[in-house]
Amino acid sequence: MKNLSLQINIKIYDYNELSNADRELMDQAIAATERSYAPYSHFSVGAAARLTNGIIVSGSNQENAAYPSGICAERTTLFYANSQYPDQAVETLAIAARNGQGLLDDPIPPCGACRQVMLETEKRFNHPMRVLLYGEKGIYEMKEIGDLLPLSFKASSME
Repeated sequence: MKNLSLQINIKIYDYNELSNADRELMDQAIAATERSYAPYSHFSVGAAARLTNGIIVSGSNQENAAYPSGICAERTTLFYANSQYPDQAVETLAIAARNGQGLLDDPIPPCGACRQVMLETEKRFNHPMRVLLYGEKGIYEMKEIGDLLPLSFKASSME
């Protein structure tokens, strides 16, 4: 038997340690949580993506009584970016979440479906997507989706 060890690299920042550009992006993700439609879970998520052309797009989770019909903030944001700016890679994706008590203390990671869409977006443009996850106690930074989705399923997996 062999062991396979995987290592991911996460930097943790205080909000004030972020660059002006990252604070702007994070502020837009936080603002997007206010546009969430989450009457069932009361868990509001916002995301904001800075594209390679400098444009920022944002989105929020949208729930539905038929749960599979809803969509997460990350996918809302990336699908909008990819449909409106099909020739622009995502440089950085910022994600924030709140519940009934306010913004979360600890960063919340994206769900598996969102991670797969993030991976596909990164591969589509052959450009790493940096990810910032907001928490009141610290902001996590990952340089690429592989840090969120090790041993990922990609098109080459089917060969």
